[in-house]
Amino acid sequence: MVDRALAHVAELASVAAETSPRDDRDIWGLHLAPVATRKTLESRLAPSLVTIFVPPHVRAFFPGFHGTQLLPASDGSGPHPHLVLDDLAAGLRRPSLIDIKIGARTWYPPAPDDYVRKCLKKDRDTTSLALGFRISGVRIHQGGDAGFWRPDREAVRRFTAEDVKRALRQFVSSNPASDPGPPDCAFASAVYGRSDGVLAQLLELKAWFEDQTLFHFYSVSVLVMYAREEVEARRAGGGVRVKLVDFAHVMEGNGVIDHNFLGGLCSLIKFISEILTDPDECLAEPNKAHLSFENGS
Repeated sequence: MVDRALAHVAELASVAAETSPRDDRDIWGLHLAPVATRKTLESRLAPSLVTIFVPPHVRAFFPGFHGTQLLPASDGSGPHPHLVLDDLAAGLRRPSLIDIKIGARTWYPPAPDDYVRKCLKKDRDTTSLALGFRISGVRIHQGGDAGFWRPDREAVRRFTAEDVKRALRQFVSSNPASDPGPPDCAFASAVYGRSDGVLAQLLELKAWFEDQTLFHFYSVSVLVMYAREEVEARRAGGGVRVKLVDFAHVMEGNGVIDHNFLGGLCSLIKFISEILTDPDECLAEPNKAHLSFENGS
């Protein structure tokens, strides 16, 4: 059945142009991403393929696929096919976001040797090997008209395990990252906790990965987002969303559990659980220098 679905994806991929400029755009609450090559189209159709086989309660973690649309490229080179995907942040006003790449190993079999070496170096240089995940990017709304705090990309790549812990706390804190004191974790219970919070959603995702053997997810990220204004106003849900993104290297599982992704997911769950089980640790931390990286926004 999976083979037939893959064949269907290949058939759809035949509509792709050989080249296409990068021209992502958002219209009508949807995200449109240009297709570069046949291979790229097949990989970017992975969300549609995967959702054929996942149970309905897990399907919500994947972006919806709404077909393809021929649109003119911004460089004037003519029309190119675009995938029509859900805009994952639609309806959220000034959302805070954190992109967490899951897995101690981010290369896929059978990747070229150069690609494996590149991924292995990055996995070793970041927290991927040590923790089973790494933070790829973070953007935190600081409240009111204060704008966003966005650390420099190179600084994020240098995160240690302690930096990851602090960043996950800062993500749900009301005080700015530039404060000399520790994050206050003021929004931890509203964002990470609750019956519909991040932890509950990650546990639901974990339960599926403990059973599913159809797919292996390499270099896929968990994208967490919430709207600070909704959390501060105590609106139901707080706009908290957990999504899976980046499906370029989803492979067939061949009846084997995806221990690489599952292990990284369990590690992330542990980090978030510790914030909830000991929330006073944020304010009780000894005085440390605040996260030593610049706002890259």
